[in-house]
Parts: sequence; structure tokens; C-alpha cells
Amino acid sequence: MEHCLHPNPFRPALPRPVPPPPTASPARPAAPDSGALLLAAVTALSAQHGRQGAALVQMVVRAWWQALDTGLDLAPPPALRGAVALDAGVAAVARDYATVLAPLPVALVADRIGALHAGLMPAEERARAGVYYTPPALADRLVDLAAAGKVDWTTARVLDPAAGCGAFLVPVALRMAAALKGVEPAIAARSIATRLRGLELDPMAAWISGVMVEAALLPLLRGTGQRLSPCLAADALAVPERAEFDLVIGNPPYGRLTLEPALRARFARSLYGHANLYGLFMDLAVRLAAPGGLIAFLTPSSFLAGDYFKHLRRTLTELAPPVSLDFVDERRGVFDNVLQETVLATYRRAGGRRRRPPRALVNMIRAGGGGGGLSIRPAGSFTLPAEPTAPWILPRHAGESGLATRLRTLDSRLADWGYRVATGPLVWNRYKPQISDRAGRGAVPLVWAESVTPDGRFAYRCEKANHKPWFHPAPSGDEWLLVRRPCVLLQRTTAKEQARRLIAAEMPASFLKPYPRGVAVENHLNMLLPTGDGVPPVSPAVLAAFLNSRAADRAFRCLSGSVAVSAYELEALPLPHPAMLKELAALVAAGAPRDPLDQAADRLYGL
Repeated sequence: MEHCLHPNPFRPALPRPVPPPPTASPARPAAPDSGALLLAAVTALSAQHGRQGAALVQMVVRAWWQALDTGLDLAPPPALRGAVALDAGVAAVARDYATVLAPLPVALVADRIGALHAGLMPAEERARAGVYYTPPALADRLVDLAAAGKVDWTTARVLDPAAGCGAFLVPVALRMAAALKGVEPAIAARSIATRLRGLELDPMAAWISGVMVEAALLPLLRGTGQRLSPCLAADALAVPERAEFDLVIGNPPYGRLTLEPALRARFARSLYGHANLYGLFMDLAVRLAAPGGLIAFLTPSSFLAGDYFKHLRRTLTELAPPVSLDFVDERRGVFDNVLQETVLATYRRAGGRRRRPPRALVNMIRAGGGGGGLSIRPAGSFTLPAEPTAPWILPRHAGESGLATRLRTLDSRLADWGYRVATGPLVWNRYKPQISDRAGRGAVPLVWAESVTPDGRFAYRCEKANHKPWFHPAPSGDEWLLVRRPCVLLQRTTAKEQARRLIAAEMPASFLKPYPRGVAVENHLNMLLPTGDGVPPVSPAVLAAFLNSRAADRAFRCLSGSVAVSAYELEALPLPHPAMLKELAALVAAGAPRDPLDQAADRLYGL
């Protein structure tokens, strides 16, 4: 991604390097895509992180700049604390790697040097910051979406509030330069210098970003005396707010954080419960965009439906409704080894008389084969819900546009079926002394997540390490931990690559009957509990059969934006009216196999 010190879900940090050959010949540099010299550099510094790593990055940038034969002095890097002397062999590797980078496009160089900078951070710092990057193809796509939003590159004022190593500033600078083709170079350079801005918390990344922009604009800068300083080392959340930018673009940091009271008060309109850093940056972008301006952000998709983001959805609905949303339909080759789903989206800052926002276009992205390109597939359109805090129901995969549209017409929810959702109350490591291999007097079964099998059956078991079958509740005070009625148990965490996101099973009355005091359910399971004392409109067996159907799975994927199967999203899932379930209930009562159950559930959603 464009910034180097902000956590991001898009590419893992550098892999563990393999030892290089005993000698490396500068006369035979590695191929640009092999990464051999990069791995050699990482290996050489594997036990010498910190300032040594920063010194190496600076040396690579200096050598690369020199190899470009710019005719310009390199912008001074941030000072390193204390004297740093690189081993002669490591310095040679840095120069060799710079030679490998010299023929590459600047955007790709920014990506490679950013990866080097992150890979040479101290391990604890890298882990704490969660350092990942946006692939250049994704950065280009987001800039394309901005261009489709009618950004005028000849006049637009552009800001990246988490600019990192320049992945977005570089393509934007190139678009600006192309739009000013034919203009006197000094005038064009001056125009770009006054309109392009970046903010980055990490001084080293901010310096790299500025160097990359200058390298990208060398045709304008040579012979003009004009220099650029597009990226300021600063915390975007601490700078004065000015709604003056025609485009706010980037890939903001993400991750939960505890806010100081002043910061929580400042962003209160978009906060509910836990704060996530990327949510603050989305609110900040709304504040910094001029009326009619565009916001183009690459973020996790959890804000589309998560409970903690419902006030952010209201802020976007009222002040910056979406114009387009691109989802990664197939992450292989784009976001390998990553669990978080992501969305590239544009939003239009409202201005003047408020009108109902138009439909937003939805696309699917997947790797387009060789060359690192992307294939883009239209997937229909999306309209905001009438309730501004409600989840946004839209297709996350090609072919789901019709289903998403139908879901938005259904008004029944889980509460209408007679259920509420609660997390299994027993957090096992808080009750270790009360968990045992032996039953003993007063013990009740402890239901672990593996009791809900992948094919949707309840099979009481505790086979994993440290899992034990019995819980000994205290004589008083532990009653709230016990479940006494038949209910549906559902796995709390699933990934989009799994065959089904919803994996449920009925915990039947026959299992509960020998334990009048109840049973304990561990907190890696959701419990779908009847809401009243009477018989719910839909039996637990029918509810479990429906949740395990391919139709329910497809519907949930149109709603969920994270690996968590949350109570909020389950209770917001559009459902058919309970009166429509007679066919499914008859099949469940007859012990029908999966195929007829799936077909009946398909019909409930009109599939």
C-alpha cells in the first residue's frame, strides 16, 4: 500500500529470506522480479534491524537516484539518531539492488522500496504496526475510479492523508503531468506542487514518497529549478481541517484503538463502541473534501455492515454517499494469504441542496493473469437503505446482483422468526479451575465449537488440545452461563474462501434432557435463542436447516464484510416471512437430504 507504518490487509510483510549465495557478482544482477538482492539485503541485516535498516534504505534510494542520472540533488533524508556505518558487503548489495530497480517504472520502485523499508523494521515494530502494501495495480485502479468520478487533473487539489511510500501520490502526479501536456514545464511543475499533498506519520516513508514523486516528474523538473515537497511527515488526525480538496485518496491505516476523550469527541458522529483507525480516516476524508469533491479509499469492507460502523454509515449516507464500489471477487493473485475482505470505493461529498443519492456502480476485481493486471467485471448497482445506519446489502461476488436487489425488498428478520443472537457466554480461560476431564457432582457438559460439524450437525465432542468435556458451575452465581432450551449453535468465525460462511446445528432437547440445570456453551459459538417462553414460529431444526442452505450462505455474503459472523449481521439478515417455510419444515420433518433442502431454500429467495 502507499503507507509503510499503517496496518493494512493487502500484502503480507516480506517473507523469511533465504540465505544468499556466498558471493554475489555485481556483473550479474538478479532479474527485476526475482528479489534475490532484496532477500540478500534482508538476510544480511536479519540481526541488525533498526537504524541499520534505515541506513540501508537510505543507501538504496541514494544509489537508485544516482542511477537515474537526474541532474538534481536528492532531497535530504530524515536524520538517523547516532552514527550508522554499513558493512561494505551490505553497502554493495544496496547498490546492486538500486541498479536492478533503475529500469523499472517509478510506481513499482516505490512499491519495492516500501517493502524493503518495512522488511527492515524491528520485528516488534513491524508486528505492532501491521505493515502491508497496496499492489500498484490496485493503486492504479483507485486512481482510475477517481478519474471516472470526473476529477479534473489540470486543476484538482489532491490529498493522500496516509501517503506512506507514494503508491497513490505517484500515479496522481503522473495524471496531473499528462493533463498539463503542452504547458511550459516550470509552470506545470509549479501547478502540481501547489495542488498535490500527502501526509505520513513515518518521516522515512514521507521522504521516500517525496523522492518517488520527484522521480516520476523528472521530465518537468529537469532544467526548471522547480522542486516538489508533496509529502509532509505529520499525523493527519492532528492537522487543521480544511474542506479544500477535490480528491482525498488513499489506503488508510486500520485497527482498533483506544481514543483520548478529545479525539473521541471530535469524531463522535461516526463512532459507536470500539473505534477503528480506518473509520476515523474515512470521517476525516469527508471533512477534508470540498463540496462536490471525491473521496477514493481502499479499505476493509467491514464498515458496510458491522455494528461498530453504523454511525459511520450514517455519516457517509448523509454527507458523502458512494459513487462506486469495487470488490475483490477472487483474492488469489491479488490479496494472497489475507483474511480481510476489501473494497475500493469512491464517495461524493455532498454540497448544496440535499438530494437522494444516485445508484452506486458495483464491480468485481480479480487478477487478470500475467503482467499484474486486473480484470473488472460489472455487477450491477446499489442504492442506500432508507435507514442510514442499516447495513449496506450489495453483491460481493459476480452474479449476485439480482439476489442483493431481492434481499433489499424483504422485511422479515430473525426476530420475526422468534430468535435473538447471543455469544456463547463461557470464556474458557477465565474458568480454567472449573473445567475438567471428569464429570463429578453438579458438572454440566461444556459445548465447544467443534461440536458443530462442518456439514451442519450437532455432535458433542471435545477433541482439540486443552478442550475438556465438563464444566463445574459454582453453586450460585454461574447460572447465567447455562443454556436450558433447545437452540441453534453457529460458528462465529468463517472466511469467504470456505464453502459456507454459515455453519449451524440444532442443539436438541434430547441432548439437554439429562441436564436439568443446563449446559455451558463456549464463546467461539453464536447461540440463536428463542425470544419468548412459548414455541417460536420457526423451530430450531428448521432454522438450522435454512442457515446451512446455499441460499442463506449467498444472502449472508451480500451482507457480511469480515470473517466474523456477528450477532448484528445475523439479526440484520433479510429473511423470508415465516409463513413461507412450510415446504422447508416438511422436508426437515421427513429427514430430507441436503439437495432438496437447498432447492426449497433457493425458492424462498426466488433463486
